[in-house]
Amino acid sequence: MPSLDPLTDFGNHRDLVVIGASAGGVEALKAVAEGLPGDLDAAVCVVLHIAPRSSSALAAILERAGPLPCRAAHDDGPLRSGEILVAPPDRHLVIEDGRARVTVGPRENGHRPAVDVLFRSAAGARRRRVVGVVLSGTRDDGAVGLASIKAAGGAAVVQSPTDAMYPGMPTSALANVVADAVVPLARMGQTIAAIVRGDDVSEGAGANQPPEDPERDERLTSVCPECGGVLTEESEAGTPYWECHVGHRYSPASFADAQANGVEAALWTAVRALRDRGAILEQLAKQSDARGQPRSARHFEQQADSARAQADVVRDALDVAAATALQQVPAADDDAGAEPTAPR
Repeated sequence: MPSLDPLTDFGNHRDLVVIGASAGGVEALKAVAEGLPGDLDAAVCVVLHIAPRSSSALAAILERAGPLPCRAAHDDGPLRSGEILVAPPDRHLVIEDGRARVTVGPRENGHRPAVDVLFRSAAGARRRRVVGVVLSGTRDDGAVGLASIKAAGGAAVVQSPTDAMYPGMPTSALANVVADAVVPLARMGQTIAAIVRGDDVSEGAGANQPPEDPERDERLTSVCPECGGVLTEESEAGTPYWECHVGHRYSPASFADAQANGVEAALWTAVRALRDRGAILEQLAKQSDARGQPRSARHFEQQADSARAQADVVRDALDVAAATALQQVPAADDDAGAEPTAPR
């Protein structure tokens, strides 16, 4: 399997396929691996959102599923045509020149590895020679990265949302990027192979027309849910995202959900702090009463009652917020009348 020269002009041929998936992704990736030909003239890199401390067997699963060899990526390893590389747990998979890097960078959308990191680095390193593929998953992960690939001249392929176990990621990709192909898993492998060869593939191409974002007078800032730094609204290839000074990134829906989790945690902290204060003041009231200081005892008791009442107010507000303002952002396909996707 020859290494891929990043400086070679391949004409219409594309020599790097990057695939992103999340919830429902294992079955989707198995179907893709099964459909890819054994003589695929491109390297394939895969990111599946997995728990940081899990032991991933994805490489072995994909190697058994199809004809291409598959292995977990290692830092500074070469990209080889006809081989699948899988991002290891808790590491980003990054493309630099003709090699794959495995890094501990800031999480994006709360994930490491993250689909957007792979897609964005591939677009920067390979430009139009990249094929980006978005598969099953919730929320909007991968949309910003796929927009970067498309803006660099690469090809965008999206699993048909109606075919996906979790349609959030495909639906969001189609809401932000004009896809070159929108296909079910049964035809995904052959579609990728055709685009790699430079063949004209138009299944579902251009069927989606993402609306233009309204012009913003100023960038919004907020607080990063992960590190507490300043988070600023940015845009990449016309697709919005949020980034802090450390490098944590969030696509809009992921940021809204992470922010909701932060607000809920803050409210629970307030409830606990007020109840703790009530307990301490109650203890001070008892001590004052035991010392024969009734006025101080009444004062502490009144403060304790006030703290407990305030805790109850915050607790009631939390119940209301959990059913309204703190609910997860609905998937993009909800506007089309589809059932909401399950939380990741």
